[in-house]
Amino acid sequence: MRAWLSLLALLGLMVSGAQAQGQYGRGGTPGDFDFYVLALSWSPGFCELQGDRDRSSQQCAEGANLGFVVHGLWPQYERGYPSDCGPSGRTPSRIALEQAQGLFPSESLARYEWRKHGTCSGSSPSDYFADVKRARDKVVVPPPLQKSERDQTWTAIDLERAFTAANPGLRSDMMSVACSRGVLQEVRICMSKDLRNFQTCQQVDRSGCRTREFTVKAVR
Repeated sequence: MRAWLSLLALLGLMVSGAQAQGQYGRGGTPGDFDFYVLALSWSPGFCELQGDRDRSSQQCAEGANLGFVVHGLWPQYERGYPSDCGPSGRTPSRIALEQAQGLFPSESLARYEWRKHGTCSGSSPSDYFADVKRARDKVVVPPPLQKSERDQTWTAIDLERAFTAANPGLRSDMMSVACSRGVLQEVRICMSKDLRNFQTCQQVDRSGCRTREFTVKAVR
């Protein structure tokens, strides 16, 4: 009897481990998620943090003059997220990638984001990239960041307030601001699965920048 109970306990641990892997690790069922996160990378901050490692990339090349660009549109659970849900080797067609032009800073990033996150959306590559455009078009960048020609100092709450003022229906508990080493890295905004509304997202909101102030590097 004692051995039987031990076996049941072991099986229970295996099941809970598999469930945790589904929530936080690789894999997942395409289309089975709770909401989207639109991640907008602030290019000057990204390039500052990358240093010399990424100066040859399209995003950081001299004269690129990029501000916010799409990092990704990520299917998300209330806790955790799925990734790499599609069959191995599945790649978007040239026609599908044409819809990503002007959104991502490079085609290589668009391909990577499709493989890691788009395959979990339940959409075709063409529909996924069309949804990326819909999500990006929904977000208005606050005026102070539309043409940032000098370094600015912000707090996370003030930057969130600027975004909420520019986007009716958006609240601070529907987004987060990511920073690293005192520099703005990106803004992450949560949206419903149909992309019609902004969405509350406690885990994403709590993952935001912890530093008191950070620098928003100028577009150069």
